[in-house]
Amino acid sequence: MLIGAQLLTKVLEMGDAPKGDMVRACGYVSTSKAGRERLEYTDFYLALLAAKGIDLNDGDDDGGRDLTYTAKVQGSGAVTIGRAYTSQLNLKAGDGLQIKVNENDIQLVPIAGSAAAVATPAPVFTPAAVAF
Repeated sequence: MLIGAQLLTKVLEMGDAPKGDMVRACGYVSTSKAGRERLEYTDFYLALLAAKGIDLNDGDDDGGRDLTYTAKVQGSGAVTIGRAYTSQLNLKAGDGLQIKVNENDIQLVPIAGSAAAVATPAPVFTPAAVAF
């Protein structure tokens, strides 16, 4: 995804091109569960505003939705976190997270470097030992 000056340059280059083509050319595209292309207009427009020096995510209480995501442990033991959190840390598919288990919580810490760093063995613990 293009951001900053690169995003502004690309948008100016494309001139009067259809908005969908601009969004796609700047990389604001994802794939739905059904395998269809999804254009991420909101992310595109927020990035465009940020590139122009307008930040709508300045932390002021403007009535917007706060990140108060609650997750449930699935039958397989897996837990899914939302894209809003991974986006805040600029995490991409294949990036690694170190899992730190403390007395009463679990922390996910991004691993700097390549996805190969994920291969380091993690300590073994039993779920019963972690209080939620």
